[in-house]
Amino acid sequence: MSAVLTGPPAIRLTDVAKVYRTGAAEVTALHRVSVEVRRGEFLAVMGPSGSGKSTLMHCAAGLDTPSSGEVEVDGVAIGGLSETRRTELRRERIGFVFQSYNLISSLTIADNITLPLRMARRRADPAWVAELVERVGLTERLHHRPAELSGGQQQRAAIARALVARPAVVFADEPTGALDLRAAREVLALLRRMVDELNQTVVMVSHDPAAAAHADRALVMADGRIVQQLHSPTAAELAAGLMATQEAVAAAPGV
Repeated sequence: MSAVLTGPPAIRLTDVAKVYRTGAAEVTALHRVSVEVRRGEFLAVMGPSGSGKSTLMHCAAGLDTPSSGEVEVDGVAIGGLSETRRTELRRERIGFVFQSYNLISSLTIADNITLPLRMARRRADPAWVAELVERVGLTERLHHRPAELSGGQQQRAAIARALVARPAVVFADEPTGALDLRAAREVLALLRRMVDELNQTVVMVSHDPAAAAHADRALVMADGRIVQQLHSPTAAELAAGLMATQEAVAAAPGV
């Protein structure tokens, strides 16, 4: 596991609540959740469907606005930022990896990787780009289009794209959900190396205990709350915790 850096947290959520309203109906997706993610930490967030794990990530990444509470990214409180400044903060300080890769089919892999820099009107650091490409094992694939790569290779390109702007934190939303077992293991091992060797902060949402076991710490959520926290978790511990959470949710009144 990585040596976690000292200093202010990369992400801090304080009493964050999220309530969705549809007409007269209200659904509380998050109940005053507080959590810190330290720099250089690999955090996994797990939970049954509807537990609030995706909402937690969206609020932490500035993709959604909490109903109450405060979110800080790299020491910046984002609650009072304009939408323009929030977009700039995401481009500069946050990287994203999604289940569906989200590569642009008409661009080469090289252009896909450096796209965030062009969108932010920043020059690429050739040495850094070359290092990332080598680390993700795509040096021989830079002039290919996404359709010419396997799913695992596309996800590795997406990881390089997420890292190219040197973000404070990378959010990975079910990054292995569309991959076969071998490709999934390669992608998870790559994320683990990025934490260990580059001290990159990673927050990963996953339903898979084997995937979450790559993290330094795992949170299990249910009903919009953090119900369990495990350090250096094993897949067996996470599977047991997830099963217990699902059974408790199923047994709850009104379910």
